[in-house]
Amino acid sequence: MQQRTRTTDREFDSFGVLLKQWRSQRGFSQLDLAVTSQVSQRHISFLESGRAKPSREMVLQLAEVLEIPLRQQNLMLTAAGFAPIHAQTDLSAPEMASIRRALDFMLRQQEPYPAIVIDRYWNLLLPNNAATQLLTAFIAPEQLQTHFYQDGKVNLMRAMFHPQGLRPFVVNWKDFSGHLLQRLHREAIADGESEQSKALLNELMSYPGISEVWHTSDRAAQNTMLLTVHLKRADLELQFFSTIATLGTPYDITLQELRIECLFPANEITEHHWKQINLTSDNSRFSE
Repeated sequence: MQQRTRTTDREFDSFGVLLKQWRSQRGFSQLDLAVTSQVSQRHISFLESGRAKPSREMVLQLAEVLEIPLRQQNLMLTAAGFAPIHAQTDLSAPEMASIRRALDFMLRQQEPYPAIVIDRYWNLLLPNNAATQLLTAFIAPEQLQTHFYQDGKVNLMRAMFHPQGLRPFVVNWKDFSGHLLQRLHREAIADGESEQSKALLNELMSYPGISEVWHTSDRAAQNTMLLTVHLKRADLELQFFSTIATLGTPYDITLQELRIECLFPANEITEHHWKQINLTSDNSRFSE
């Protein structure tokens, strides 16, 4: 009985640590959090120090104010001694059928231009035909299988930064890779710096020349209207900019972490080249 009490205390203390970390990360003082969540500052202080135990409702109330991701909310609930409440449902599950139809619709509507659905860790979940064309125009399918597949999915960050991936074909490599590293770092912080996020960032930083990009990335590119990815291989030259969409009001971890990214031609040359690629592809399919 005494051992159980000590274990509960440790769990509760870890909740206080997590709460303080998220509060600091979001730039809230204890008073800010107290006012916004309609809880006394003293109670916030007691929660962080371990002198008070939160109810499940209190955990969720504070998590909502601090905009803590659902995955991390589950960790906070566990640390406070409660069962996790947010499910993580595979996108192929029957209950995801309506979501999958909506995603497939968005991907089809983006044709003939590329669109992808990725998870929080940049694993490619769903591509449209144009996205597959774009990827295989620069990386041979067998290389994708050899270097970039993990658990049946292509990791797009790995495919971009690896020396045998897209990296040799990115004309504006310094600006674009610096932007991606900063984005990945911001997302890792927003996610509570999960082990998976840190592992991916550390892997990318281990590739040749990437640590130098991190330290010398030029912020002058931020003065442009849109940062494009500029790809060139032999006579094929393409420039795309992207838009990113998420699903509204998700209550499932998988749905909250989905990103739908659509690519659009940044200039007339890209439109022309992309039409030629699609025409060649259509003729090839017709001849088959």
